[in-house]
Amino acid sequence: MKSTYLLSNKTAKRLYLKAKNLPIIDYHCHISPKEIFEDKPYTDIGKIWLSEDHYKWRLMRTAGIDEEYITGSAPYKEKFIKYCSAIEFAAGNPLYHWSHMELSRFFGIETTITEANAEKIWDEANAYIAKTKMSPRKLIESSNVEVLCTTDDLTDDLSWHKKIAEDKTFAKKVLPSFRADNLLLVRRNNYLEYIDTLRAVSGVTIASLADLKEAISKRLDFFCSMGCRCADIGMPLFPNRIANDEEGDSIFKNLLAGESITDDQYSGFVGNIYLFLGKLYKEKDLISQWHISVVRNPNSIFFEKLGGDLGFDCVGNPINGNDIIMMLDAINRNSGVPKTVIYSLNEANIAQLASIAGSFPNVKCGAAWWFCDHKRGIEDEIRVISEYGCLGEFYGMLTDSRCLLSYARHDYFRRILCNIIGEWVEKGEFSPLSAEKLISKICYENIKNAI
Repeated sequence: MKSTYLLSNKTAKRLYLKAKNLPIIDYHCHISPKEIFEDKPYTDIGKIWLSEDHYKWRLMRTAGIDEEYITGSAPYKEKFIKYCSAIEFAAGNPLYHWSHMELSRFFGIETTITEANAEKIWDEANAYIAKTKMSPRKLIESSNVEVLCTTDDLTDDLSWHKKIAEDKTFAKKVLPSFRADNLLLVRRNNYLEYIDTLRAVSGVTIASLADLKEAISKRLDFFCSMGCRCADIGMPLFPNRIANDEEGDSIFKNLLAGESITDDQYSGFVGNIYLFLGKLYKEKDLISQWHISVVRNPNSIFFEKLGGDLGFDCVGNPINGNDIIMMLDAINRNSGVPKTVIYSLNEANIAQLASIAGSFPNVKCGAAWWFCDHKRGIEDEIRVISEYGCLGEFYGMLTDSRCLLSYARHDYFRRILCNIIGEWVEKGEFSPLSAEKLISKICYENIKNAI
């Protein structure tokens, strides 16, 4: 990987020298804390690359590769060769760039990925893995990760986080994040079983909305005692109204009785919980993250066959901006808005979100998320944030990934950011005296201070 990759001007190259060595604070990811604690040495690049990376799985599907080589039981070498055959022709896809960056950064391999080169890369990478005894913790340390915030259901016992925190041989912080999706997905077939689990772990007999909120509060207290600094919701529905507590209690009791509820009741109940969570997060000084405009598991046949979280999700319709305004305004009047980051999977929301963020304290646009974190998407997000607000308050990049090699994406982001700022400096549109400090704030200082 050329040192000047994505850096098209002299100022960008100078700024990148500052940015590239800044520590990483990954404030939203899906890395397994169990994997980090156990720190088992890897055996081959196929497992590292393809056991958890949904981006790669999705590309393979769109390239017409059979599911046997994606989530199936084919040997990892065969899966790896199939992936190389897909990436060879994935011009313009960020995975083409990320995969080469991962090879260069973590394995010292500069070979172009093609199907013909796949066996050569396989052998060289596996030899490097064996020589260095590559493991999860070594990847975290070599990536200069300072803090890593996982994504955890509020019923999780956080036992792996506890073990990591007690391990004095590992200095990096691995913090849990409070994820409320399963609490709000009330139409799932196993929702009552989930409430039973919440009863058990919270010690609260949940028979009413007030009981439910007591259980949520107790779980959040526990998460915060374990170092939690972030919370998250990433469900498809965004509420368009807020039920009052009396109505919310009635709706929740209907759910407990196994009765169906209307769409309007569903939205009202979710709105009530959003308002409650906003108050809790404000009190605990947490970063509340909203991931919107996503459709989960749209392919019902594969969902029934394989389950969820396998890379089938897709971009949802833009969320009505008035609903976002309504919710932020209600939270602001009720408790004050906590530090809130909003990510939209639908690019049509970006400019509107940037303007909404400017209307409420503590609200920020998030990094270009998931289907948007390609070069153009990152550039667009940076430019829109700068045009509508103060770029110097942006929290910067996160991985949102299950694969530890994804830390190469921080380098990808930093190069793109430095190139944009460098371009502005050289055109006389931004002061060179402030450029280096701006880079440091976005890539490290802002989220460091917020966490």
